[in-house]
Amino acid sequence: MATKIIYLTVGNKQEQVEFRSTDSIDEVRDTFRAAAEAGPHDVLKLYNNRGSIVNISPKLPDNTPDSKYRLEVVATYIDDLTVDKSRQEDIRNIERRLEDLEKLILVDAGTIPHEVHDMKLKIQSFNDKLEGIEHLSWLGLFKDISSGTSLQPFWNKKATAKQDEASYQHVYDRFMKMSKVDITEEVKEYLCKPTFDNWQWDDAEMLMLLRQMFIDLKFTTKFNIEMDILHNWLFEVYHHYNAIPFHNFKHCFMVTQMMYGLIQIMDLPKKLSDLEVLILLTSSICHDLDHPGYNNAYQVNAHTELALRYNDTSPLENHHCAVTFEILENSSANIFKNVPPEGNKKIREGIIRCILGTDMAKHCEILSSFKKILPDFDLQSKDHIDMLLVILVKVADISNEARPMEVSEPWLNCLLEEFFNQGDTEKMEGLPVGPFMDREKVTKPMSQIGFIEFILLPLFEALAQLFPIIEVLALTCII
Repeated sequence: MATKIIYLTVGNKQEQVEFRSTDSIDEVRDTFRAAAEAGPHDVLKLYNNRGSIVNISPKLPDNTPDSKYRLEVVATYIDDLTVDKSRQEDIRNIERRLEDLEKLILVDAGTIPHEVHDMKLKIQSFNDKLEGIEHLSWLGLFKDISSGTSLQPFWNKKATAKQDEASYQHVYDRFMKMSKVDITEEVKEYLCKPTFDNWQWDDAEMLMLLRQMFIDLKFTTKFNIEMDILHNWLFEVYHHYNAIPFHNFKHCFMVTQMMYGLIQIMDLPKKLSDLEVLILLTSSICHDLDHPGYNNAYQVNAHTELALRYNDTSPLENHHCAVTFEILENSSANIFKNVPPEGNKKIREGIIRCILGTDMAKHCEILSSFKKILPDFDLQSKDHIDMLLVILVKVADISNEARPMEVSEPWLNCLLEEFFNQGDTEKMEGLPVGPFMDREKVTKPMSQIGFIEFILLPLFEALAQLFPIIEVLALTCII
């Protein structure tokens, strides 16, 4: 059985680690943690001799003593939410000693040197960090983005559709504390990439990243969005996503992250108006609000309240739109309140159009209409732009398979679990069991082959006719 020997430096020390190629990724990382004398929750980063981050995994390329990797502990996890009492006491002792020294100097010299004043400020600043941000800033926003995925989807099938209020409050409190911390340039760059791995980030952190998208796209200044209102709106959106296997807040985030990446990769701010880019990002965030975990076919066959309300026409998508604007009715969460009425009207029309376009029953019709305008596509045509926005949201919505396998496979597990839950319910209620909903007949491969061949690739290929860089993305991640 092959054994790998990896040479590395940890601080000023020379180390080497050994592991087998058959070891699990967790076993390999534990070995590296031992070399760094790091705790089980500390965050490590490994750099090659060119200064690039490399993934700590059984597939790590061999090296030699002359080409050592550099291993660093970049974040130390503090297990308790409160600062250790003895550490607080140490800080208080330092403060008392500094006060005594200050008195002595004042008596002898009649004035306080600026060095003493600077030292007091530094101690106060350190104390504020410990008491105010606690373990959140270092752990939450300086992650090792190269560390791969745990392949453990968050969803627990025993969980209820709604979290308890204490859980929501905990997420809100962490989000508010994180909002005082700057996100690193490395994370900002990673946020634009289709390789982004959501399984490393919790809900509060993802709220923070959504906030960052609004800041980096300059929406907060262009549309005069007050930061408190942006925070309230993002949390209300989070609160209105249900704890179901697939169509949950994490899905909302991943769709939005892909949209954010497309906006950057395709340089859309130079091709579309600010209002149109805002419509794209907001539609992505809101596109599945309050999804119950049962698709439109079930709603119609079961004669649910949503199907009756919307006359069997895209009941879920209509509901997502309605919830979107119910949230915005609250003035403390209305991110568009400073947009002039005409702009508000365009935003509402655009969001409704984009969200309704995510109904897969309309997929072939929408794609066919888009293909017809491609030969003469005109960025100055409102109809053409409206269609492009719908297509972009659709691409982002079904883009999981355009991500690395270690990111996309757990999402497939979540999707099938949601489908199978519906199939089980349909059987119990004597309703027709929808395609891919029967856990006794569906396998992973059969669920994906047709989807990729007939849905995903044709959509990406059509968009690539306007933006060839999309073809590179598809070839890199899908094929």
